[in-house]
Amino acid sequence: MDILPFWAWILFYVLVFIMLIADLKMFGKKGQHEVSIKEALQMTFVWIGVSLVFCASIYFFYPVEPYEKAMEFLAGYLIEKSLSMDNLFVFLMLFSYFSIERKYQHEVLFWGIFGALVLRSVFIFAGAAMVERFEWILGLFGLFLLYTGAKMFTHDEGAQTDPANNFIVRLFKRFFPVTDKMHGEKFFVKEADSRGKLRKLATPLFIALLVIETTDVAFAVDSIPAVFSVSRDPFIVLTSNIFAILGLRALYFALAAVAKYFTYLKYGLGIILIFVGVKMLLAMDQYINEIGSWLGLNLNMTHVEIPTPWSLAFIFGVLVLSMGLSVVISRRKKT
Repeated sequence: MDILPFWAWILFYVLVFIMLIADLKMFGKKGQHEVSIKEALQMTFVWIGVSLVFCASIYFFYPVEPYEKAMEFLAGYLIEKSLSMDNLFVFLMLFSYFSIERKYQHEVLFWGIFGALVLRSVFIFAGAAMVERFEWILGLFGLFLLYTGAKMFTHDEGAQTDPANNFIVRLFKRFFPVTDKMHGEKFFVKEADSRGKLRKLATPLFIALLVIETTDVAFAVDSIPAVFSVSRDPFIVLTSNIFAILGLRALYFALAAVAKYFTYLKYGLGIILIFVGVKMLLAMDQYINEIGSWLGLNLNMTHVEIPTPWSLAFIFGVLVLSMGLSVVISRRKKT
């Protein structure tokens, strides 16, 4: 974390704040504007363009190994972007469950992404500190990614979790009254009770936001270790993660209408998670050999470092192939 001066981190977060405000303004008036697919696609390309410009700035200005750091940023960005697409299906389910109209969804997503940025920053700084002090923890990350990748192949899409049973939601409802009625873009409203006394109530819009925030914690447990597989530089891990999340709101509106065609995407994500898990474990030969010796085994495992450009090509190829197969097979089933 000593590669860049402190002001570089501050400058990055100022840039993120400016982009968040620009994103909110460019998506129109709050609660009065239904984001179209065309508008969402335009914003998606804008976010991708901004991310590529930032990647170019790493290549030209990063003080240490600029080419390698730029490749690590791209690989981390692609991993996080691909895994974030799995969030779309959760968002669709949540908005359907809470009967939230499309024109109010971008309000929830904006604050959901803002909260995700804060949580991801905390997780990444904590993760970087742990890796720096206990390098062997990367091996645990690798094993966990193998598990979650394999789980993608056995996950039952029909077994949806009831958002009302979310622990945070149940805890919140114990201490704060909630109304079942929507009140436009408002998260909280004041209503009179049976005695005519005004009380503050949370709306379904706020409950949906709570579920999205807690769900992102679960997604972060997968995606952040995955990005550590391509870079151990906290700045690269953080920036690639955050830039991928910043464009998630636009990506949701761009792909929500065609998400039903991406039936094989989860298998592609599973392959990507398994790949980065294996990549991480191959670089942990020293610790694996030590564990083997404790067990009386002479593993003699050699160190294997998969080059970042190869990782980038593999991840991109799997993502494109899984999405392409989803569209082709879905169309064939219709004919």
